[in-house]
Amino acid sequence: MAPQGWMNLDALPENMTFGGEEGAFKGLGFSRTERIMAFGFIGGFACSLLGAILLITGQSSAFAALFGVGAIISLVGTGFLIGFRRQAKLMFKPVRIVATILMLVSLVLTFVIAFLVGGGVAIIFVIIQWLAMLWYSLSYIPYARDAVKGLFNRFTS
Repeated sequence: MAPQGWMNLDALPENMTFGGEEGAFKGLGFSRTERIMAFGFIGGFACSLLGAILLITGQSSAFAALFGVGAIISLVGTGFLIGFRRQAKLMFKPVRIVATILMLVSLVLTFVIAFLVGGGVAIIFVIIQWLAMLWYSLSYIPYARDAVKGLFNRFTS
């Protein structure tokens, strides 16, 4: 059964145009949902990349803010991939709840610190956020966390 409601983007007519023009990727055969997901992933990556360029130029507050925006856009993109309700249920499963909470708290603190204190301290929260996102993502790959733990134990012993 197809999803219903305002999030059912594939139920809209494929020949629907905005401003009389078709989308740039229409010819590639992507569905409307796939185009939105691609926008989310590419947009998130672009914000993070632009933020990294700003970090190199010494604008650490702008870097932290763009990195956070990129993370939010990427999360929204994955919401389109699997559905927002399912994503929320999966994010708060016991196996990933610590990583999810750490990721969300560090995301908020990245913005707060970047705008109130400065970018130098915000970079610490960007690193925590990135590590939490990595650990969260690894929870979806069978035995990936165990492999990372094994590598970490091997290099620290």
